[in-house]
Amino acid sequence: MSRYRGHRSSTGEWIRKVTMPTQGSTIFESVTTVLPQVSKMIPSISFSWYDYILFCTMLGLSAMIGIYFGCFGTKQNSANEYLMGNKKMKVFPISVSLVASHISGLTLLAVPADVYRFGAAYWLFVPAVVPVVLFTIYIYLPVFCKLQVTSTYEYLERRFDKTNRLFASFLFTLGLFLYLPIVIYIPGLALSAATGINIHYITPVVCGVCIFYTTLGGLKAVVWTDTLQFTVTTGAVIIVTVIGIKSGGGVGEIWAKALEGHRLELFDFDPDPTKRDTFWTVSIGFTFGWLSMFIHQSCVQKFLSVPTFRQTKITVVYFTIGITVIASFSIFIGLMMYSRYAHCDPFTTGVVQKSDQLLPYFVLDVASHVPGLSGLFIAGIFCAALSTLSASLNCLAGTMYEDFVLKVTGPINSDKRAALVLRVLVVIIGVVCTLLVFVVERLGGLLPLAISLGAVTAGPLLGMFTLGVVIPKASCRGTFYGSIMGLVFVSWVVTMAQYYKAQGLMVNVPKPISVDSCPANVTTVAPSLTTLDIFNVTQSTGDPEQFKPFFLFRISHYYYTPLGTMVTIFCGILLSCVLRNDDPPVDRDLLSPIIYGLLDEKVPDEKSKEYYRLDKALHLVTTNWEKDDCAKIKT
Repeated sequence: MSRYRGHRSSTGEWIRKVTMPTQGSTIFESVTTVLPQVSKMIPSISFSWYDYILFCTMLGLSAMIGIYFGCFGTKQNSANEYLMGNKKMKVFPISVSLVASHISGLTLLAVPADVYRFGAAYWLFVPAVVPVVLFTIYIYLPVFCKLQVTSTYEYLERRFDKTNRLFASFLFTLGLFLYLPIVIYIPGLALSAATGINIHYITPVVCGVCIFYTTLGGLKAVVWTDTLQFTVTTGAVIIVTVIGIKSGGGVGEIWAKALEGHRLELFDFDPDPTKRDTFWTVSIGFTFGWLSMFIHQSCVQKFLSVPTFRQTKITVVYFTIGITVIASFSIFIGLMMYSRYAHCDPFTTGVVQKSDQLLPYFVLDVASHVPGLSGLFIAGIFCAALSTLSASLNCLAGTMYEDFVLKVTGPINSDKRAALVLRVLVVIIGVVCTLLVFVVERLGGLLPLAISLGAVTAGPLLGMFTLGVVIPKASCRGTFYGSIMGLVFVSWVVTMAQYYKAQGLMVNVPKPISVDSCPANVTTVAPSLTTLDIFNVTQSTGDPEQFKPFFLFRISHYYYTPLGTMVTIFCGILLSCVLRNDDPPVDRDLLSPIIYGLLDEKVPDEKSKEYYRLDKALHLVTTNWEKDDCAKIKT
């Protein structure tokens, strides 16, 4: 009970009583009688007509961009233009689009709420981006740029075989189908809380607009709508930050309260991997997590849409700076929310029921006197979600087209027909993701499970690409079986961890909070016990110390991606050595330049290489190499 020190003894006695299983009725009596009375005393805040106008204007402009690129000019009549913008895109809009598509409602809503409850350890992602940028520019991107692949998983087929490519595409597709409904649901929940409109009406309308402009305009519409939406999002975040600083008494006062409330304990060097937020767990976890994101299909597709490799490197740097700045704003907003509610916790009073509602409540609270600002900010949150959704629809359609549709139909010779197939895929994917939102809202535990599943699929994918570009001895079968082992192993760890959390045997204890300054003398009820703590207490059937889950099940969620990557790489190398390897020699074009010094000088590049397997030779033919190159293939 050390986390509640500083309150009077009667408070401590109350807390000790409610943590006993036999006193569960005391908790629910307090929650059902006192807290609702407190919530009634807090003024009701909601959207005004200014807010509705701004929100609808944003949706209308996004739709008009899609109409422009879909119905005028070249009309996106080829697969290359639809997916890659004919490789004539500029650095700035591509960089902005990358930032916009990776700043979703999770960043703008979940991160501030997490900082409010658990502190600003998330800020340790900043030092992690330095090695990520270096690894991306000097290890992975040179290979992708040289090969000019439409799908990053096409690389896995060239490096290994079709089986590895299809498995990687399957992981990518599964991850997005589980992630996108959450991206849609979180801001929909926020808008529903602000307007009172049923989320069942909000989701189809907003998603329909996104599907419409993505289907018509392709990558160009995605990039330019992302630019518009990023401008709205950034402007809203900056304005709210300024107003929040003013309402909190200035940066110094906010910082002082954050220090006092233990929200800035960033440099915890405890090596214990079971602790939720330490310097090592966050830094290492983000290094692997960001690296998997940078070689993600949605990123690489845009990296390669600029004309030169130099511009690609500049795009990576701009992307990193942009996402770092926006994420830092989100973290500081979390500190501002703590400064305002440090002594009147909205979760305890019942005003806020879910973490995703905390930031909209804060915005409506501090900015309701500025006409239209609340609507601008909620529109900014939805812009972030739409940017992520549109980019994901575009790249997922490209992946499914390259890796699944063409495997069934064979090459599509007509550019117009190929573009039509891509548009149909976008519509189908968008409709499925929209329908899955109605599943998400009925499965309350799906959000943490889906985030964990994203890490589980990211780890094996990062391991597969790493084996391909830096381990010349990695074989087809070794990499395939290694990635399966990585997926199964981390899935097992995540599943068991979620199970024990559901049983109340593993609880992430938040930082201290209180309700000392709330109306109705709430401090006599629960000065520092939030609703989530109450839930965790009542879910425990006994003393958690009587049973401690296995060590691996208790590791921080930040370690899931590193764990999946390391298991995949280790098993891939081991199995490549153990299993009979009949793969041909690997050509230089498929390996990272950083290991060229370790290669045999006789190893040729792909254009001059003699192939020893029929599927490799057929691949060379289908990619339209010049006749003099094709003549070198051995029969």
